[in-house]
Amino acid sequence: MTTTTERGTATLTTEDGLTLGYRELGSGPAVLLLHGWPTSSHLWRNVMPTIAEHNRVLALDLPGFGASDKPSDVRYSFDFFERAIDGFLAALGIDEEVVGVAGHDLGGPIAVHWALERRSRVSHLALLNTLLYPEFSDAVRDFVIALSSSVTRDELVSRAGLEDFLHLGVAHDSALDDHVVAAVTAPFTTDDDRLALAAAGIGLSIRGFAEIAAGLPTLSMPMRVVYGTDDRILPDVADTMVRLQRDVPHAVITTLLGAGHFVQEDAPTQVGAMLGEFFA
Repeated sequence: MTTTTERGTATLTTEDGLTLGYRELGSGPAVLLLHGWPTSSHLWRNVMPTIAEHNRVLALDLPGFGASDKPSDVRYSFDFFERAIDGFLAALGIDEEVVGVAGHDLGGPIAVHWALERRSRVSHLALLNTLLYPEFSDAVRDFVIALSSSVTRDELVSRAGLEDFLHLGVAHDSALDDHVVAAVTAPFTTDDDRLALAAAGIGLSIRGFAEIAAGLPTLSMPMRVVYGTDDRILPDVADTMVRLQRDVPHAVITTLLGAGHFVQEDAPTQVGAMLGEFFA
């Protein structure tokens, strides 16, 4: 059964009993959009219409985020996220169809790991400002340490902490308004919600990233990469993309100068146009 939340996000319940929020637009071959930390499907709202000119676009709230369930007693592992994706697609009747997939930030490694395990189901793969390899940068290690300590964790996942994180992630504060900040912070109203958010940010294993590093050179589907160069959350993103180009020579990589980590907020028109053309 599908219902609609106050924020305009539909929800469904998988066979595992997990309630997931999502946005849907358009018709045609399915394209799955996966956000990162601490956002939700809301991040894709301005990118979806262009992709939806030729595709059925499904932007999922991963568990732990947005309108989706936020269990605080689970490990937010690759397997947990992937079972949620499988359950989501099955609930929509897309359990056997080929889909295009795009991932940003935390959604990037989840998208790639899911594609490696189900490569016959993935027609196209797109990545935006993300991390892929087990050799974490100092910035990522500091982030994991912060979410692992109760003192710094509580500060980071508070409303003020999340708002500061959003501002750090855009190149221009004008890309953010009260509506965007509220959309990201509103789903985390209880201590359990915020604990789940922290857990979701640090649950992916190094082993899973090593599997991604080993598997990337074996991927043959078309790959499109778009990233903002002014990324203060993943300051080593350019190094990641240079390595990705070596591992996947057929990947088409575009840099967006003057755009930050949340490239969908800084440059929605450009991102929408490139992804719309790619998935079409």
